[in-house]
Amino acid sequence: MNRSKTPWMGSIFRLALTFWLWPGALFAADSPDLFRVVVSVKPIHSIVAGLMLGVEAPELLIDDDRSPYDFSPSPVERQGLEDADLLFWVGPELETGLAETVRELPPRVEVIELLSHQRLKVLPSRHTPGQRDPYFWLDNRNVMIILDDMTRLLQHADPKRTHLYERNRKKVLARLARIDREYEYGYRGMKAGLGVQYYDTLQYFEQAYALKILERVTGSPRQPIAAASLLKVRERLVSGEAVCLLSEKGLPTEHLSLLTQGSRANHGILDSLGMGLAPGPDLYFDLMDHNTDEIKRCLNADMHVASAARIKAEQDRSPVIDGIGGGQFLLRDHLGRLVTQETMRGKYAIVYFGYTFCPDICPTSMQVLFQAFDLMGDRAGAFQPYFITIDPERDTVAVMRDYVQYFDERLIGVTGGREMIDRVAGQFKARFEKVVEDADDPGTYLMDHSASLYLLDPHGRFVSKFAHGISAEELARRLMALYRDEDLR
Repeated sequence: MNRSKTPWMGSIFRLALTFWLWPGALFAADSPDLFRVVVSVKPIHSIVAGLMLGVEAPELLIDDDRSPYDFSPSPVERQGLEDADLLFWVGPELETGLAETVRELPPRVEVIELLSHQRLKVLPSRHTPGQRDPYFWLDNRNVMIILDDMTRLLQHADPKRTHLYERNRKKVLARLARIDREYEYGYRGMKAGLGVQYYDTLQYFEQAYALKILERVTGSPRQPIAAASLLKVRERLVSGEAVCLLSEKGLPTEHLSLLTQGSRANHGILDSLGMGLAPGPDLYFDLMDHNTDEIKRCLNADMHVASAARIKAEQDRSPVIDGIGGGQFLLRDHLGRLVTQETMRGKYAIVYFGYTFCPDICPTSMQVLFQAFDLMGDRAGAFQPYFITIDPERDTVAVMRDYVQYFDERLIGVTGGREMIDRVAGQFKARFEKVVEDADDPGTYLMDHSASLYLLDPHGRFVSKFAHGISAEELARRLMALYRDEDLR
């Protein structure tokens, strides 16, 4: 097949896409003792390197802190790609200069375009119609999704080392879970102030962790900068409405002084491409820690709280459970009926963990959810919301019944024994902690908890998670985007 004659959005990636949709169709390397894996950019290379510890290390294509936006392979690099067995790249939205070479690779080179992975949450570009936002790894749950598929691909290609890939997968998964715990424990630290961006690289991070960015100068270094965009961003900074300007390491910022002159705003430098970090298995995690700390510092967050959230996440020894929402359970709803993993199937399930005594976060989350349902009209009928208490000692069936009646009859309140509630919360990776504020009155307490909405498809499979702080309009839009009629059949 001559790939140069086939449009990149058409059938040239049909074979590669099949690998993601049908793991049984994976290739087997000609020489299982030595096969060459090439990865285009550092963040993805880091994950593959973690999976291949103890095996032949994957090769990084765009190294030496070169920007993928400007990259064009040299003749030597082209030859290296032709000799590879497997190539991971993000897609033409990021590595445009690589697209032609990919089209011309011989058929024996298996090409995996990550933005074509069907199960990933891939967002559209906010600046270029018809294109995709390439920074999907900044939502670490996307990395959890591709981790399993990458593992299966490598195991099929190199079956002699199946046990090594599985061992490495569990280690990488545990590190990814630590990131998720940190953001759940410390999400409030993201809301200290408001910021603006030079380049639009944080869309996935914003949606996953309820970060609010007011304006962006431009989408990427390939796009011309409009004077109107510069003026909007500068106005936000000079007025003090935005306390932070975030740029990206290694990407040009020729208008930086114009934007910040006369402003007292902070300047934070993200490294979403890992351009200032040493390649290897640790890079992705160093990247996420760097970006998180830089955002919080720039927004004037309490860094002591941020540090405490990271320490707490690292010390959490709860077991890492593959997937979200999996496993069996037996609970009761607000009418005393059984609730199991089986009874929750048939519709899209929206699961929230909270408690009826919650003074602010839970009521706000419920209001946002049902406002989103109102915006969705008849389509909301395809979604069933569940409120699972994390405080079953106080939240009896009768208490849950009153709570449901207060909010919305479409809600199903769920309670049960302490052990079963803990099991279900663990299956969803939901975090909570009892906080006694008055030692003389231990019966008066609060529950510090994560406040995400979990979406399962009608077959009980995890689809997405929406962080606290999402607007009703955005939630409605995203639910409608994920809705598929065929899932309900």
